[in-house]
Amino acid sequence: MIKVVVIDGNAISRNLLTTLLVNGGYELAGDGNASAASLASLARLMPQVVCIDLGDGGMDLLDAVRAAMPKALIFLVSGRMDADTVQAAVQRQVSGFIVKPFKGDTVLNTIRNAIIKLARQHRAAANPGDISE
Repeated sequence: MIKVVVIDGNAISRNLLTTLLVNGGYELAGDGNASAASLASLARLMPQVVCIDLGDGGMDLLDAVRAAMPKALIFLVSGRMDADTVQAAVQRQVSGFIVKPFKGDTVLNTIRNAIIKLARQHRAAANPGDISE
């Protein structure tokens, strides 16, 4: 089962997203706000997926999560996605965006599609001569 961590300063949003992910078949490894303790626990929890609302932490928070979890799929969660934020997040290799308010199917499809894309990239790297895709 794929392990996920949800980081969001809003407890209601955090709980809604964790419930959605658990009901969608993911294992909740942990959740919390964007405190130093929550971020420190990331390396110990070893999630494959991190859903994070940057809140007041901005891109520095995203950089800290990326540094702690270089191989994790990171999804930026926000109620507002301006062009500068999206561009900065893409430069930091986020795997996708989850827009508040959540739509269950959209969230699960966004994560599933990123996982499929990553699996295809790994398969292509392992079999460089295979053109069957």
